[in-house]
Amino acid sequence: MTDNDVRINPSILAADFVNMQADLARIATADFVHVDVMDNHFVPNLTFGPQMVGRIQDTSPIPLDVHLMIDEPDRWAPEYAELGAESVTFHLEAATDPISLARRLRQIGARAGVAVKPGTPVEGLFDSLDEFDQILVMTVEPGFGGQSFMPETMPKLRMLADEARRRGSAVWLQVDGGIGESTIAQAAEAGADTFVAGSAVFGATDPQAAITALRTAAGRAHRH
Repeated sequence: MTDNDVRINPSILAADFVNMQADLARIATADFVHVDVMDNHFVPNLTFGPQMVGRIQDTSPIPLDVHLMIDEPDRWAPEYAELGAESVTFHLEAATDPISLARRLRQIGARAGVAVKPGTPVEGLFDSLDEFDQILVMTVEPGFGGQSFMPETMPKLRMLADEARRRGSAVWLQVDGGIGESTIAQAAEAGADTFVAGSAVFGATDPQAAITALRTAAGRAHRH
């Protein structure tokens, strides 16, 4: 895998919400902007809803990768696809019918993603890998930015990568939580190809240089 096959998706949880448009411009070399939607029910934090996501969609120079940490995604997720988000990821733990929801998102025109918390097994997804465009393995407990990477989630990621390879699946494997230059290699070696990074990008003096460094570190790990 080359650096070009590595996707870096900066998380706007770490951006300056008052100067969002300026911060979006600073990450124009990234692949997607990762937008965390939290409802203070599924996770103990509250961010924003469709109206704010719609504004980000209008002003972002790169496509939106929306991560819904909310209850009742079967009801609410299609609305985010209809706003024009390139990718919409909902949590397996919250969905009533994950496959039907993924099909609905694809029908609207978005990539369909499913996310799993650190403690959620992934074996149940093996037979339906092709129903999803992306599987997000959370490498922290969802809810807050700035947490430490959990290496104990790597065996699960490796299992998914092995199964996807065995089945010839083109599903993207994403990680989110504690991703920086020191941890991205571990996740890349375990099979991730899509990386959410918050403070590692927005906390850097030069976010675009940080994106390049992360891309290079992940690409190097894939080649070994």
